Amino acid sequence: MQQVESLKSILTKAILSGIVIGIGGTVYLNIENKYLGSFLFSLGLFAILRYGFALYTGKVGYIPVRKPIYLREVGITLVGNILGTAFTAFLIRLTRTGVLVHENARSVIQTKTSDSMISQLILGFFCGILMFLAVDNGNQCKGEKLDFSFVVGAVLPIMVFILCGFNHSIADCFYFFAAVETPEQIASGSMYLLVVVLGNALGGMSIPVAMKLFDQNQV
Repeated sequence: MQQVESLKSILTKAILSGIVIGIGGTVYLNIENKYLGSFLFSLGLFAILRYGFALYTGKVGYIPVRKPIYLREVGITLVGNILGTAFTAFLIRLTRTGVLVHENARSVIQTKTSDSMISQLILGFFCGILMFLAVDNGNQCKGEKLDFSFVVGAVLPIMVFILCGFNHSIADCFYFFAAVETPEQIASGSMYLLVVVLGNALGGMSIPVAMKLFDQNQV
């Protein structure tokens, strides 16, 4: 019984993460200034860290240092994130705001899906590194009550990955759901997202793996 409740809790937190990422994506797609847009997008990660929601790109990096059962938590988190972004995109597309979001999301997704697979993977890899740094910093800052470092650590990685054009699987899920119109787009978008999910995982795990191999004092 406890196990079922735990899984429900993870799924709920994951859906909430998808919703706040979707809100961040909405404001980003509504603003012409990419610097301001990337700054405001960071609200999503700030809320996730502050309230303990579950984000795939925040959890996947810890796989090398957790027990195998942790993979289930990561998988449930990914599913919940996708549901949350889909829910947000669906509702936004029913509004007047959704018209602009849809148009800009189409442009974003077209650029990303027309990229080469190796480029998609590499851009996802570097985003994974940034997200691990952001989440790990947030976890440490909450424990040590370092509010300024907590906020800065949530904002900077988001701005950097957006301005660099890196691929974030959950943010891209929102763009995908906000943009999709045809079965062909669903096929190409789904393949793209699978590549980015892998890239984010490899990037997120790279630092924990390196620290585990070369720093014997690191847990």
